[in-house]
Parts: sequence; structure tokens; C-alpha cells
Amino acid sequence: MGNSSFKPTILVTGANGQLGTELNIISAYKPYTFIFSDVDDLDLTDGARVNAFFNTRKIDFCINCAAYTAVDEAEKNVEAARVVNVDAVQNLAEACTINNTFLIHISTDFVFRGNSYQPLTESYKPDPISVYGFTKLEGENIALKSNDRSIIVRTSWLYSAYGKNFVKTMIRLGKEKDELGVVVDQIGTPTYAGDLAKAIVEIIKYAETDDLREKCGIYHFSNEGVASWYDFAKAIFEYKNLNVRLNPLLSEQFPMPAQRPFYSVLDKTKFKRTFNFRIPNWRDSLKSCLELLED
Repeated sequence: MGNSSFKPTILVTGANGQLGTELNIISAYKPYTFIFSDVDDLDLTDGARVNAFFNTRKIDFCINCAAYTAVDEAEKNVEAARVVNVDAVQNLAEACTINNTFLIHISTDFVFRGNSYQPLTESYKPDPISVYGFTKLEGENIALKSNDRSIIVRTSWLYSAYGKNFVKTMIRLGKEKDELGVVVDQIGTPTYAGDLAKAIVEIIKYAETDDLREKCGIYHFSNEGVASWYDFAKAIFEYKNLNVRLNPLLSEQFPMPAQRPFYSVLDKTKFKRTFNFRIPNWRDSLKSCLELLED
């Protein structure tokens, strides 16, 4: 794709979620054609409908933000999680293959067991410990196998000013309660969906001057820095000036249906070097998000 002719059409699935909403905001400032879809207008689990959708449009990039993300619910609704996280991905990947479309598929740190003590590179062996993690890993493998133009972007602890997430939950609880317990022994990195949206657009921008096919594969993306959920909550309360007594809890004190990775800090070196992208620290991005919520 050359500069003058670079006017791609980009399909964003799962457009009503946090990341889809952030991409929609960015789209107003980009000289690209965006198509935003959600389950109401494009059921990704229906292969025939997906093919028909692609057949009537020339789609250059598909950003798949659609996912079954109810981590604990997935433990008992295995089939529901599989249909969205595996079957729908296969339908998209196959349609992308037929139409020479790049698939940018969003995945998760939950593909890892979390028993390492150093940032996880893309070559680190996945070993999920939850239904959600298993289905997301299977979706990754299907995307890569079905379409050689697939880019997997694994991320972690996603939040934004939109939708339901940890930040908004903590703000609500911080206004309602004087004391809260938050898990301290799960370590990762919060990711602002606005930063992830910018990073994904940067991948597409790369194709304006270089051959993106040579860069397909798996990438890790989160904000810079390391935190526990306790650290994350503490920062939220400090920025919001909420006077909450915060108690550190061990995971065993706060049992959940799905196991969480103990340590899932992602190494972003590959992404930063490939796309020449500077990633903000999680505290700076949190502050930006909270300022947006104030507005």
C-alpha cells in the first residue's frame, strides 16, 4: 500500500465495548473509513452472515474487539464462551483469508498460568488456568492458523471511561464505603483502552509505508509499569481524593470461580520496536482517564 492510495476500510467488531468505543472516538480524527459493528448488526457466530458481510464490502482490516469476557461466568457457561471466543474468531479469520483482510485480534494475559516472576514475552509458553483463558488461547491459535494476515494483541487489566471496569467500580465503592479489601498478590499492569486503541491504529498506519504481512504474529501491549490490584485501587482513590481504608487481601481470602494468573506482566519490547510506539506509564494513563471521567 502506498501513501497516496492508503485509504483503508476498517471493520471494528465488538464496537460497543470499551476498546470499540475508544476506536470510535479516534476514528473521527483519522483519514480512514471505519465500519463499527456489534452483535445486533453482525452476529459473528453465524459464518454465512459474516461471509455475506465481507462479500458486500472491501474490508482491508478487521479489528476484532468482540469477546466473551465474563471470566467467572465462563466457568459454568463453557459453551457460551467457546462460541464467541473460538467459533466467532474462526468465522472472522476465514472471511479475512478469502478477502485478503488483515485480522487484528485482541487477546489476553489470561492465556498464561502466571507462575513466572519476569515480564512475559510473546515466546513464553501459554498455559491457561481458566475457561476464559483456554477459549481465548484457542481463538488465538485458530486466527493464526486460518489467516496468515493475523496479528494477535494480548493485553491486560483493560479499563476506560466507558463501560464496566475496575476503575469505575472502585470509584463507586469508594464513594459508598469507608473500608475496602482488594487483592494484593495478583501482579500485572493496568491498560487504558484509549492507549490500546492508539496502538492498534499505529499497526494499521505501519501498512501505509511497509509490508505488514512481514510483521504478523503475536504482540503484547499494556501500559508501562507494574501493579497489584491493591496498588491500582490505591492510585484510583488517591487521584480521586477518596478517603477509603484499603486492606490488602490474599487471593485465597477472596475466592472466585475462575483462577487468575498470579503474575502476568507483559513484555512490550517487540511492539515498541516494531511499530516505534512509546507507551505511557499506567499511572499517567489512569490520571488521563480519571480527568475524562470528571468531564
